[in-house]
Amino acid sequence: MNESINQVAAVVEGVEAGRLIVRRYRRQPPSSSVDQKDSNSVYAKEASSLEEIRKAHDTVRKDLPEYTMDEIVKHNGPSAGIWVTYGVGVYDITSFVPKHPGSDKVMLAAGGAIDPFWHIFQQHNTKEVLTLLESYRIGNLRADDVVSTKDLHDPWSTEPKRHPILKPATLKPFNAEPPASVLVDSFLTPNEFFYVRNHLPVPEVDIKSYELEMENEKTGRSKTIRFPDLLKYPKHTVTATIMCGGNRRSEMMEVKPIKGLPWGASAVGNAQWTGARLCDVLRDMGVKEGDEEGHVQFEGLDTDPTNTPYGASIPLAKAMDPRGDVILAYEMNGQPLNRDHGFPVRVIVPGVVGSRNVKWLGRIVVSRAESSSHWQQNDYKSFSPSTDWDTVDFKSAPAIQNMPVTSAICTPASGETVQVEKDGYVTVRGYAWSGGGSEIVRVDVTADGGKTWTVATLDESEKGTGPGRHWSWSLWTAKIPVPKGQRGASLEIVSKAVDSNYNTQPESFANIWNLRGVVGNAYSRVKVNLE
Repeated sequence: MNESINQVAAVVEGVEAGRLIVRRYRRQPPSSSVDQKDSNSVYAKEASSLEEIRKAHDTVRKDLPEYTMDEIVKHNGPSAGIWVTYGVGVYDITSFVPKHPGSDKVMLAAGGAIDPFWHIFQQHNTKEVLTLLESYRIGNLRADDVVSTKDLHDPWSTEPKRHPILKPATLKPFNAEPPASVLVDSFLTPNEFFYVRNHLPVPEVDIKSYELEMENEKTGRSKTIRFPDLLKYPKHTVTATIMCGGNRRSEMMEVKPIKGLPWGASAVGNAQWTGARLCDVLRDMGVKEGDEEGHVQFEGLDTDPTNTPYGASIPLAKAMDPRGDVILAYEMNGQPLNRDHGFPVRVIVPGVVGSRNVKWLGRIVVSRAESSSHWQQNDYKSFSPSTDWDTVDFKSAPAIQNMPVTSAICTPASGETVQVEKDGYVTVRGYAWSGGGSEIVRVDVTADGGKTWTVATLDESEKGTGPGRHWSWSLWTAKIPVPKGQRGASLEIVSKAVDSNYNTQPESFANIWNLRGVVGNAYSRVKVNLE
């Protein structure tokens, strides 16, 4: 009985080595044995809790054969089949790998144990993912060959302490944002309240031994500079907003599910960054201002189990433009960078998506090519709303650089009961920002479905920076009139921003939905109850 295959959905956010990005695909049974396939299905269904499915991976299946590590290591490619081990289980993932955009990273574990990878990428430790893995089980690993992670160094044991105001989306790695209401309390976001976006464990760096490797592939020149060397360059300060590419993803998820961190509107912050201008440092590497063809690659000191660092790149033209204000920052709001924000050095690329602002900077390469990093090639790209995981081609889309114009209502919050003021108004506050150095020129707010619009007051904006160098957000306030007949009812408040290029926000998230849930900049909407 060779019945056709089950459809399975894997749920994990795609970030790097071994990550299973959410998608649908067809699974071929690991062998022609129907009994084995049915048995796997039974084992998966019987696991009613995360703890039970974890135990399944540590349980010897007497209905399945035993394999040695010598046998498994031979199955490290498509022709021989792709096998991995986890706990005492042996799994044939041959049919899954071609469907995974990060298949090159999955292949790092081919013919070996995935335990060390998942010790770091703990987002895999969910009932859904572990149940999916168990459905691929083909055997048991001989007891002598079982890899245990119990005695491995815990890569999360030295994570820094965080302010409790931050609301975690994930703990390992730590990703969190503050309540939206605190963003509009000050033009500069306090360091402790600034959102945190980490992809890997936070590295521990000794500033006394810190070294920044630099290479110019075009000339073959390379050198290493230490932290005191960086301090010798002229000190440059830039006030800039940094926004995660997935900011407001939770609103896009209301249109259609997206498997990724459900960021609200607070994966953004504004700070004063101080450091050496990148163009000054690159000139000392033999790069001339007119030499703008190519890219600058950045690598962090945060690494995965294969010692592969987080990486990204920006165009060389942006890096070498003195008006681009790209800096190697070592201070944030007048204080040394803290560990979550890149101590001792990170790159700040004003106007550009947060993922290019690499933290814990360890290496800079001037190259003719973009970074080959997963995060540059297979993530942080946007596609048509009709593109799905079966049709997506990450190579067909450019990496996100400048971010689009956006605004967000920070107070009141959706679902909040709001007191109508004596003069018949409701006060609304929020932020607006546009990438690429564009200035916010207007924020429009409506509470009657767009029949009438109130122009918000721009309370705080960056001044005196000149055209094309408006890197900071604008904080705004609007007083919205409430007709007497609506008091005691619900009210939807909507905002849209307009920048100096007269770009404005799209009306609907449905029109800009994309499978990675990035560059979400539709109208900001909150529904409140009036009192």
